[in-house]
Amino acid sequence: MKNRSLQVILPAFLVAFAILACSQFSTNPVSVPPTGVAISTIVPDATLEAVAGSTGLGDSLYPGFGNGGYDVTHYLLDFTIHDVATSDLTAIVTIEAIATQDLGSFNLDFVGFDINSLMVNGAEADYSRKGQELIVSPLKPLVDGDMFTIIVQYSGSPEEMQSVALPVQTGWVTVDGGSFVLSEPDGSASFYPVNDHPLDKATYTFRVTVPKPFEVAANGLLIETTDKGDATTFVFDSPSLMASYLATINIDEFDIETMSSDNGIPIRNYYSTGLSEKVRAPFARQGEMIDYFSGLFGPYPFEVYGALVMDVEFGSALENQTLSIFGIDMVDVDDVEGTELTVAHELAHQWFGDSVSVADWRDIWLNEGFATYAEVLWVEHAEGPEARDEYVEYLYSDMVEYGDVVGAPGNPPANDLFNASVYEWGGLTLHALRLEVGDEAFFEILKTYHNRYKNSNATTEDFVSVAEEISGMELGEFFNNWLYSGSLPPIPELGLGTE
Repeated sequence: MKNRSLQVILPAFLVAFAILACSQFSTNPVSVPPTGVAISTIVPDATLEAVAGSTGLGDSLYPGFGNGGYDVTHYLLDFTIHDVATSDLTAIVTIEAIATQDLGSFNLDFVGFDINSLMVNGAEADYSRKGQELIVSPLKPLVDGDMFTIIVQYSGSPEEMQSVALPVQTGWVTVDGGSFVLSEPDGSASFYPVNDHPLDKATYTFRVTVPKPFEVAANGLLIETTDKGDATTFVFDSPSLMASYLATINIDEFDIETMSSDNGIPIRNYYSTGLSEKVRAPFARQGEMIDYFSGLFGPYPFEVYGALVMDVEFGSALENQTLSIFGIDMVDVDDVEGTELTVAHELAHQWFGDSVSVADWRDIWLNEGFATYAEVLWVEHAEGPEARDEYVEYLYSDMVEYGDVVGAPGNPPANDLFNASVYEWGGLTLHALRLEVGDEAFFEILKTYHNRYKNSNATTEDFVSVAEEISGMELGEFFNNWLYSGSLPPIPELGLGTE
């Protein structure tokens, strides 16, 4: 994620965008399960002592995020939009899951709407609501290891939802002429019942019906379009495991641009109809970026990529899996090179943030620091080492000015998760590591880290372990100084912090 809270002025790049908000492992199967009702084959024992699943997954910053007792494998979001202007809709959400303990009840994260019915394994289930928690009590307790299906039917319009991590609206946002979804870290509950924490990744299918002439852009591949007279149904398949906050449904009238990288990764870009052709210029090199980053980080981890530019000023860009979203105010047609840095930032998240997701939100620097350093790498690729060093010097000078205010990147505050430190100081940490271990070891660390934790979750400790393994060096003190100390360490190789 990036936003326009800060502008960067660099001689080499005119204006580069601000870098402010843009171990447990998931064991979900990658294959998409059937979307029909899965009837339990395990008969609960009469003496089964089934208890409630936990109301959170114990995240160190947001302990109430997500829910325990089960593991979701697949979501089918079937939405019919009746009025785009108000986002009035009816929905049938089918959730395939596996019980990870004996369960008498479990929770989903869900806000608003009128629930018309809720079924577990084909039988009506009791449910109640408390704040953001939807508490479900199946007719029969679920047994540890039992596969089960939840079907929730509901209607209404999404409620406005403000994140606990930053003071902006998240989730489903209705705007004049359409809607978009921007959910990091906790907005998904605004439009579908979900286990809303990155630890519970799942595959997704989206089936969205909208009145003509509107269209839909969502994660994954568009596999079916059905003309229903005065409406159109769009079906998207997202077969790679995805954290819930990256799921997105966007409704507008779109101009669609298609291309591919030289290595064959398909790209589809969606632009709100009526936007100037000039808006496309910063996205023209996405294929080159994909192939370049694939060489540095490992093969592109998904089946497709692209960008969505909404004709709305919401001051952010977000790395929704396979389809990064940009507000129009994040695209400066007079500074293509500067906007390319934001494009590179969101693309790099497909490896670091989307494919490898945080196991705990405290480690957000693993997302944002890595994506910020990808900007540095793109500058190096496009402009050369001297320009790279200038960009690093800018990041360092910015942290010298603001670092005391925001603190070190390894311990962000819960009410300001996306502060400048996790971006800029986090990115500087990686450059310092590169200088510490050398280029060969550094890029092998990045590849190994992604390959080891792709389609899963990782912690800072996991990354440090990989760095020490590949480099053969003890790096505990290095990372403690860079991630948790109260002062920004020097980078003597560039003469930074040494005066």
